[in-house]
Amino acid sequence: MSAEPSTPSSEAFRRLLNERYSCRAFLPRQVDTATITRILEIAQRTPSWCNSQPWQAVITRGGGTERFRDAICAHAAGGKPEPDFAFPREYRGVYLERRRACGFQLYESVGIARGDREAAARQAMENHRLFGAPHAMIVTTDEALGVYGVLDCGAWVNNFMLAARSLGVASIAQAALAAHPKFLRSYFGLPQDRLVVCGMSFGYENAAHPVNRFRTSRAAVDGVVTWVDE
Repeated sequence: MSAEPSTPSSEAFRRLLNERYSCRAFLPRQVDTATITRILEIAQRTPSWCNSQPWQAVITRGGGTERFRDAICAHAAGGKPEPDFAFPREYRGVYLERRRACGFQLYESVGIARGDREAAARQAMENHRLFGAPHAMIVTTDEALGVYGVLDCGAWVNNFMLAARSLGVASIAQAALAAHPKFLRSYFGLPQDRLVVCGMSFGYENAAHPVNRFRTSRAAVDGVVTWVDE
């Protein structure tokens, strides 16, 4: 049996993917602008449909983060979610199983008993508190580009998170922030034709917090690929 193909670059990439996770507890320490800029420069190499590069980002820091944290928490407490892009209509089959497994791991890590909806709601609100992160990011696309703009933005978000991890910066992509696009457009003065794809919190991880200790699993290759030989 032949050995798995490997190069220094592939091993570095594999380690980076393994190290990245969705951080849900951050230290208050700011990430310096030079580091954030370097992350952005790396992410800018993301390929896109016809090289359109539709992603635009708003990033908060310092007092800007604290004001936004307070504002989004206040809005989310009474605001109805109305995302620009509809959330999944239904999770079924293996997708439901994976979603439940992730949720159970999260709740177990912070001591929330199954069925404790009040505690689960409090944990969900941590999304709007940005999990204590010193930076928030809102990612938007041009509405005219449709699904292709969203796809490109997703690739850019993934590369931002990997670039951040390579420089010791933790992150978590958040649909919860994207649930309130009208508020975000008003708060940040965004044009009406910029649609909110997702939000993100990032900074330095609080490694001592139990919520950052669990890791989700991934399906085997044969579970996601169909080979066609003839």
